[in-house]
Amino acid sequence: MDARIVEAGRGWQWIVDGFALFRKNPLVWISLTVILVLLWMVSLTIPMIGPLLFNLFSPALFAGLMVGCKALESGGQLELAHLFAGFRKNASPLVTIGGVYLVGTIVVVGIVFVSAGGSMLPTMMSKSQPDIEALAAALRSMALGLTIGLAFYMPLLMMIWFAPLLIVFHDQTPVAAMKLSFRACWINMMPFLVYGLAILVLWFIASIPLLLGLVVLLPVLICSVYTSYKDVFSPGAAPAADGNPLLK
Repeated sequence: MDARIVEAGRGWQWIVDGFALFRKNPLVWISLTVILVLLWMVSLTIPMIGPLLFNLFSPALFAGLMVGCKALESGGQLELAHLFAGFRKNASPLVTIGGVYLVGTIVVVGIVFVSAGGSMLPTMMSKSQPDIEALAAALRSMALGLTIGLAFYMPLLMMIWFAPLLIVFHDQTPVAAMKLSFRACWINMMPFLVYGLAILVLWFIASIPLLLGLVVLLPVLICSVYTSYKDVFSPGAAPAADGNPLLK
């Protein structure tokens, strides 16, 4: 299988189609999202090991939600048990993906800290009021560190975006899934740019009424990952050109 290039406007359509999928069973989708958020919050109460384990197992949890999307699309029922469906099959490669994401995230955080932490933290944590020049320098260092961190995080996110779906639906190995996921995201930068900008706007709007809008937006975004996968890996669609050696 191969990915195909889609039009830039499809980035918005992924969200629209995700909302349509959410509307098929909104109560269960909201319940699944709340459970997922609660699992994340509980992991934060366990020092060090909790967040590490959550990141490690998050691709398996996410894969289960994608199985739920497929069930809804085919006329089946969405169930709370779908959240853990990823552990029933392909658990090992999904956890491997989680391990790659975990290590990659730690590396990115380290890069951000090295780039900005040295000059930023002493200034920001100082009990005495810092002078304007020192504060401005700390803010510049923070902006530089975050920019560098984003530059390293985006390739990691591209490798992970479609990987759980490619594993659970096509039994691909972790390496093959991450390679194809990166390729699919790379050749579809424009629709992903539209998708990202739309999410920023929707996130701002959803956050205005005491974050209540996120109760709907979060499950819609989960569904939109599945709709983006269906669009980019649509059966019978023309594959992307192989002119760029970076994509081979």
